[in-house]
Amino acid sequence: MATRMILRGALKKRTFFFPPSFSTSRNGSTLVLAEHENGAIKPPSLSALHAATCLPNNDDSSVSLLLAGSGPSLHQAASHAASSHPSISKVLVADSDTFKNQLAEPWAKLVHLVQQRDGYSHIIAASNSFGKNVMPRAAALLDVSPVTDVTGISDSHTFIRPIYAGNALCTVRYTGASPCILTIRSTSFPVSHKSVDSKSDKASISQVDLSTFDEDLDKSRYISQTSRDDEGPDLGNARIVVTGGRALKSAENFKLIENLAKKLGAAVGATRAAVDAGFVANDLQVGQTGKIVAPELYMAFGVSGAIQHIAGMRDSKVIVAVNNDADAPIFQVADYGLVGDLFEVLPELLEKLPEKK
Repeated sequence: MATRMILRGALKKRTFFFPPSFSTSRNGSTLVLAEHENGAIKPPSLSALHAATCLPNNDDSSVSLLLAGSGPSLHQAASHAASSHPSISKVLVADSDTFKNQLAEPWAKLVHLVQQRDGYSHIIAASNSFGKNVMPRAAALLDVSPVTDVTGISDSHTFIRPIYAGNALCTVRYTGASPCILTIRSTSFPVSHKSVDSKSDKASISQVDLSTFDEDLDKSRYISQTSRDDEGPDLGNARIVVTGGRALKSAENFKLIENLAKKLGAAVGATRAAVDAGFVANDLQVGQTGKIVAPELYMAFGVSGAIQHIAGMRDSKVIVAVNNDADAPIFQVADYGLVGDLFEVLPELLEKLPEKK
């Protein structure tokens, strides 16, 4: 990929030039890869759909949604997307047990198959575990370089993405061959209520012809999936996130964070240090190497504020921090800070907050 990058933010402005490569564009349409669950499109994929509408060369008739899986849930999600999301002009459905467990290799081959048939100018997915798994493989099959973790779209081939743990932003100009493959940071493309309003014109639904699809599942296979027992909000989409750090000292003490989250109807988060110490599972990690969150309220207890962690939550609307170190970096980004012992603050909060109904 030939790129032109301009860094701005905490670092000195710099421009990098790379040799250009041949660029082609067969049409101005966009393909969005979507995850679904229980007959509905997942929120990160709705953010990817919103990002697709931000491309200047797109209009209401140029965004296609690709769904894959098997069973009634797949077709329910396709029907709901076709009738409920005005940005979608076409829903492509790949119905096969091959896609039941979202393995990256068959999904990448599916993207390659659809692109070879329809020739999209852009292919977009959320920058979550699904998108990070599939898109690099699809890009390799299509012999293009992806632009990852996009937070802003300037024009059809110019994008903004964070670097250096979010301490700087770079503007990237893509001049490679089509398609332009993007993964977007879902917190930067929030879904408005208008995006999910019902519409009078239903998008067309078509089945992807898999007669020439080569399954080739030798490289990976599905074994099992485990999930936490609690029924709290999803960390990536929660309105409130309560996060604990290494200062909690043990998994037993971390239950204070979990109890507070239950009272607030919040999701539980953790720093990498807390995860590495074994206090909680790694799917609760917030930060550069974990999940990127942007809730309305982010509460951090015993979190020092390493730049890798800040990169994952700095877009939160209101940040509240409790730490016994007045010089902790977390206070530099916090809207409200309390210097105090979390083992005194948390029990008092739990005592005074009413139970969530």
